[in-house]
Amino acid sequence: MLRFLYSLILYLAVPIILLRLYFRGIKAPAYRQRIGERFGNSQLPASFVPSRQTIWIHAVSVGESIAAAPFIRELQLRFPDSQILVTTMTPTGSDRVTAMFGDRVYHCYLPYDLPGALNRFVRRINPVMLILMETELWPNLIHVCSQQNVKLILANARLSEKSTRGYGRIPGLTRSMLLKIDYIAAQAQADFERFVELGADTHKIEITGSLKFSVNVEQEKALSDSVLAEIKESGRTVIIAASTRDGEESKVLHAFRRVLDYQPQVLLLIVPRHPERFESVANECAQRGFTLSRRSKHQAVDSSTQVYLGDSMGEMLSYYRLANIAFVGGSLVDTGCQNVLEPAALSLPVVVGPSQYNFATICAQLEAAGGLHTVSDENELADYLLALISDSVRRQQSGAAGRALVESNQQALPLLLDIVQRAGLTRS
Repeated sequence: MLRFLYSLILYLAVPIILLRLYFRGIKAPAYRQRIGERFGNSQLPASFVPSRQTIWIHAVSVGESIAAAPFIRELQLRFPDSQILVTTMTPTGSDRVTAMFGDRVYHCYLPYDLPGALNRFVRRINPVMLILMETELWPNLIHVCSQQNVKLILANARLSEKSTRGYGRIPGLTRSMLLKIDYIAAQAQADFERFVELGADTHKIEITGSLKFSVNVEQEKALSDSVLAEIKESGRTVIIAASTRDGEESKVLHAFRRVLDYQPQVLLLIVPRHPERFESVANECAQRGFTLSRRSKHQAVDSSTQVYLGDSMGEMLSYYRLANIAFVGGSLVDTGCQNVLEPAALSLPVVVGPSQYNFATICAQLEAAGGLHTVSDENELADYLLALISDSVRRQQSGAAGRALVESNQQALPLLLDIVQRAGLTRS
């Protein structure tokens, strides 16, 4: 009954959903494209064969896609005759999957959680297994797959306190979903306990750690580019503000202005999270009086450049390789922090704001190890950056501590692969 009411509300909301796509498409035109896929009318190429063993992985956006990448590569090695379908919900996630894998995997958008759309889609692709990354709990998706005997694995699973409270408001629907999942690979003990609190079967949950620790910084080589090479060779101290969110750039720029008062040679490399915001961030930098160069315009960076705007996609590791210090965004505004492990894996000292719920366990581990530092606001950010800039030994010690933690916590991938085999996936 609860799922019926949920589905009814969702069907009634379809006009609002379409309007939202339209308005999001004003800034990001990709949201107005491939709308049919969002309602179960996927246009997979003729090479996709439903009768073959299909492994379906759902990674909602960029972060989940990147975390899933080492896992997908290993599945391709272990099950070479299987076809892999990756679904996402966002255009940036779609672009990232294409950039990482090209035509080596199939890709389309996940349909909205409407029973009709999902029934059409699941019958069309005929998967043997669906692996949901992190916390993608959709009642109709899970119900339809369970009805059609698709094995369900929740991988790299995490539940923040906030998410637990949200799911706890609909206990019957949440418990029904969780009991239909065959295996839950939880990131940490706290996640394990929250899933149990919501009604999951303890015998179906294992603590595997986070797949995000499986970052392989050597997999993606540094780009050969004259502008990036000149920055690297300039000898300037480079602070990267990575994956910044709306409202956060103003705080970062405030802190950086204070840094420049004492260390005028420092370069800020700022990389906004969403491409539709690139232009507004460029305008804000200019309005605040910073000398700006932009990646998208292939502008040179000379001694007068104060801010370099990384307004491109798929180059984050190359940007991190230029830096001496990494501020990771989504943390000075309340959006839960972005991936802190990539800079840590590259031996960079990491600084974040107080909002860390997306990476709460990992941030706590890094901070305890000495590889990460939390600041409460932009003034503390400025103070900490100035302290690091003037102390190269401290920077090196913090970076080394972060890298050591990453290298010692890479058990999640083999443990998850073991779960996949126990779930019944066979080598073709």
